[in-house]
Amino acid sequence: MTEEIRWGVVGPGRIAEKVVEDFAVVDGARAVAVASRSLDRARDFASRHGIERAHGSYAEILADPDVDVLYVATPHPQHHAVALGAIEAGKALLVEKAFTATVAGAREVVERSRATDVFVMEAMWTRFQPAVVRLRELIADGAIGEVRSVQADLGVQRDFDPADRLFARELGGGALLDLGVYVVSFAQMLLGDPDVVTATGSRFETGVDAEASLLLGYADGRSATLMTSLRNALPGQARVFGTAGWIDVLPRFHHPQTIVLHRAGADAEEITLPQLGGGYSHELIEVTECLRAGRTESTVMPLADTLAVQSVLEQAAGQLGVTFAEDPAVL
Repeated sequence: MTEEIRWGVVGPGRIAEKVVEDFAVVDGARAVAVASRSLDRARDFASRHGIERAHGSYAEILADPDVDVLYVATPHPQHHAVALGAIEAGKALLVEKAFTATVAGAREVVERSRATDVFVMEAMWTRFQPAVVRLRELIADGAIGEVRSVQADLGVQRDFDPADRLFARELGGGALLDLGVYVVSFAQMLLGDPDVVTATGSRFETGVDAEASLLLGYADGRSATLMTSLRNALPGQARVFGTAGWIDVLPRFHHPQTIVLHRAGADAEEITLPQLGGGYSHELIEVTECLRAGRTESTVMPLADTLAVQSVLEQAAGQLGVTFAEDPAVL
């Protein structure tokens, strides 16, 4: 591995625009290439962000010898094929959430990663936010006793537009894969893998989920109540309940700056920890440091957690009558 970790961006869309700006605050990492299925789009992105090389296909960036790691930000069903191609090419991966469109697809990527010792991580930036890191430290220290329940919501009001990716089933649209992944991952981080998933919600006429409420049940009585929606805005807050207090994660919980600790019998304690850059820097730093250390997996966002979250999302979608498929034809 070179001294500088050289990044390639696959899929120069809305999220990649924000993520790539945070390379400015990450030591020893630089975006050197971008790929789109439209060369013009890749060139435009490259010129605006000072990136050296623009590729007009995903296959080209997989073959680029001067890229160490790929950040994959295509629509969800395309992650699977791109990730498998990258692993085959020996390139490390940071894959946007939701990790894939299906559990089977996620499992295949994870199995290939482990078989070849190629680093792969889901881009769940929430876990790396300084305020969330502190939340986990407080819980580990017993600040609120044993965690028994988690609440979280994340929703936006979007006018239905069948031409928009968010509402297209073949592009992995719907609330669950785009927004629900955050609430499920947050609960799984704190409670582990649930024993029972119960979902209720509704669908848009394109067949994707419009909103969902999830109850995650655990054999020992712990629970998570989660909401996600594209029909209506939700505050984006989370609350963690323990036997000796609770912690509020102030909106929006998936990239918070402030948490409030309520210990039983004590005054509330407000803790504010701002992000570096736009907040995407922390996951970029994690990947860069893991690659330098020769690790093939992150301990903060391990692949087992990604698989668990993908399973919950698929179970919930299935209960709403929604199914997704991977897109094998992107390369």
